[in-house]
Amino acid sequence: MAKSAPSSAEGGATAGSEMHVAVAIVGYRNLDDIVTCLSTLERLEHTRFEVVICENGGAEAYEALVRTLPTVLAGGQAVTVIAAPRNLGYAGGVNFAIEAAPEADVWWVLNPDTEPQPGLLTACLARLAKGDCHAVGCTIYLPSGEVQSHGGRWRSWLARAVSIGWGDRVEAPVDAAAVEASQNYLNGACLLVDRTFMEVVGPMREDYFLYCEEVEWCLRAQARGVRLGFASDGRCLHHAGTTTGSHRSWRDRPKAPIYLDERNKILVTRDCFPARLPVTIPAALALIVLRFVPRRAWKQLGYALEGWWAGVRNLRGPAAFG
Repeated sequence: MAKSAPSSAEGGATAGSEMHVAVAIVGYRNLDDIVTCLSTLERLEHTRFEVVICENGGAEAYEALVRTLPTVLAGGQAVTVIAAPRNLGYAGGVNFAIEAAPEADVWWVLNPDTEPQPGLLTACLARLAKGDCHAVGCTIYLPSGEVQSHGGRWRSWLARAVSIGWGDRVEAPVDAAAVEASQNYLNGACLLVDRTFMEVVGPMREDYFLYCEEVEWCLRAQARGVRLGFASDGRCLHHAGTTTGSHRSWRDRPKAPIYLDERNKILVTRDCFPARLPVTIPAALALIVLRFVPRRAWKQLGYALEGWWAGVRNLRGPAAFG
């Protein structure tokens, strides 16, 4: 899919209202989340879309989706459920869903535990239609009403993701230009990419399996001259961690999200900024100690150290422990 970097005008000819969107959702035995997400999609102002759901959780979970979900939403939008041949991870599931909707103008990567506000897709498409960017993020907020992110800044020397706007109130005004000037990745819970993005950047890296895949995707895009946009009027509620348990209290967090998150932070540096590894590796180790030791989360410290060491050794794919 290699292509030269896009010009600022490329991709802006299609008005936002005319764009056909494929919503790519990856499920993992979380039927209730997906039912709720679909109910919010039925309230979207922009109605020219289809939904493709990739179920990563096996035959039983796939059959439950097929039995429960409509094949067509109230507005006439098709809903397609596809079964992954195995657990492909988040990145693999996204790629599988995108491949199932090849005629779309835009692919909307959406977590199953999100609830987009009615105007979100309209706002994102309007930003995309300006033609100076080929991926768009929005304001993602938590049930508490606090912002999870407007976008993100990857600190490559520390292997650390910084969420822009973290903790602000969702109703607070946002400087869109400042966000776009600062961000170098979009939150993977809700982002749009167009055809030019896919042609120039290619699919997500499946060897990350889960976590940081959207960071690497966006950094790769920027390295190839693709600009990231921000829809300041777009809002998306994210329940966060309903599948993985990543947002539980520090001492209750399970192994997989901690291990994969710490491993993949090192992999992002390895893949995008390899010359910085001699600094990043010890810096990331120090941050792990500072994060878990004061909280006396000893088991979680062990999980994090295992993940860090896996990243140092360049281990990839699903976690070896399951």
